[in-house]
Amino acid sequence: MTDAFLGIDLGTSAVKVLAVDSEGAVLGTGSAEYPILRPHPGWAEQDPDVWWNATIAAVQQAVGWSGTAQIRGVGFSGQMHGAVFVGEHDRPLAPAIIWADQRSARQVGEITTKVGREHLIGIAGSPLATGFMAATAVWMQEEQSSVWWRTKRMLSPKDELRRRMTGAVATDPGDGSASLLFDGRWRNWSPELLDAVETPSILLPPVKPSGAIAGEITAAASEALGVAAGIPVVTGTGDAPSALLGAGIVDATTMLLSLSTGAQVMVPDEAFHPDLAGRTHAFCSALEPAPGQPGWYQMGATLVAGMAMRWLRDEMLQLPATGAYERMTSAAAKAPLGARGLLFLPYLAGERSPHMDPGARGAFLGLAAHHEQSDIVRAVMEGITFACRDAFAALQDAGASPERIVMAGGGSRSPLWRQMVADIFGLPVYALATTDQSAMGAALLAATGINGLNPVETAQRWARYGSPTEPNSARHGQYNEIHEIFREAFAPVVGISHRLGDWYADSTGPRLVPRPIRKRG
Repeated sequence: MTDAFLGIDLGTSAVKVLAVDSEGAVLGTGSAEYPILRPHPGWAEQDPDVWWNATIAAVQQAVGWSGTAQIRGVGFSGQMHGAVFVGEHDRPLAPAIIWADQRSARQVGEITTKVGREHLIGIAGSPLATGFMAATAVWMQEEQSSVWWRTKRMLSPKDELRRRMTGAVATDPGDGSASLLFDGRWRNWSPELLDAVETPSILLPPVKPSGAIAGEITAAASEALGVAAGIPVVTGTGDAPSALLGAGIVDATTMLLSLSTGAQVMVPDEAFHPDLAGRTHAFCSALEPAPGQPGWYQMGATLVAGMAMRWLRDEMLQLPATGAYERMTSAAAKAPLGARGLLFLPYLAGERSPHMDPGARGAFLGLAAHHEQSDIVRAVMEGITFACRDAFAALQDAGASPERIVMAGGGSRSPLWRQMVADIFGLPVYALATTDQSAMGAALLAATGINGLNPVETAQRWARYGSPTEPNSARHGQYNEIHEIFREAFAPVVGISHRLGDWYADSTGPRLVPRPIRKRG
């Protein structure tokens, strides 16, 4: 009977599950979508009960497809930065506040001023941004104190999911560092940052290595999931470091470009090198530091990638979900490079690298009567890729010089998008046989952690790449010209979007009145 390991990736728009054998071959897959809840402008929430029900469905699909394989272990990855507030009886007290949430803009400024921007980056590896757990905690103290005072645990999304499966509470250095309550160099909670946001350490889970066994599947979870009780479950990590591992990227010669709801450009790093200018993030990886085993990674993040494609699908084109993205990219392929003079700024939910501006908003520039649906789709794809190149430029300024790109996430399935990335970045692009790299990384952590295998060697052995997509020098030159226009457009367009955002906020009524922060015991 074949041994199999489940990798569960709690994404922003869907949970994805892979059943993988001991050589990294996929035996079964499962997925289930869920929405982002936006009860107020700038808010982004999700229901942990919906996560759990979606996970049950996706695990059952993957296990069903894997046939007679014996599940030997489970690993997790998940969307980063967000917060789940768990009270007595192990129940969430409110919807989870996720990474795309922008309600904590004032708290971000106040915390940054209190700690000092460079000092904060030097400890945590990143500037603080809206949607990060540190800022969300202070927002909760000020705006929903009844929830805050009943909170017994504050968990990252994937840690809440694993708690439901095992009853055990833990986190890993990767998700911990993404909270901005973590000391990146020492790979543990920062007493100074916890004190700055007046959050007692007892609310936070103990930190364990990503491949360490955190618990076992309980009898109740076994009945719901349809897998045996007692199966070991490793700690896992955030979706970004898990994707690096799942893509087999273990040194700085290769960059990962992950195109999912948001997008990330990432390169491994064998030391903690925060960018004190605050344009990128230096976070802990899924690996424990050792010679030839990079314990950190450098990341540039853009908030909107697949989110813009889904917005276009649902709100503008109103296409049924099945086959929609294939139809959209087929349409985009009919439009010429540059979408006949149409440019899209993809800042539908603010922006991180390199601008770190939660108030940035998107725009179409150059829109004319001659533009067709194909031009609009291509402009959206090009705009997303230009934003990724801006994030990459910040990594280059910090010393990154990769020789190739590996694409992961849903966007990597499109040959058109792979060619677009190669032409815009001017580097060869490799696609993986399996595009769900975060789930693959989670399965790899389970396999290596439970079997005592070397994760670097296993990651290199499991990764399977197709033929490279080479850049075209002529198209690269044309894209350089358009990218320069894209970069120049940011300041004036975002300045206008800030004014519009202020007007809209004022027109929709009074804002929440801040309450003073009270110290917990």
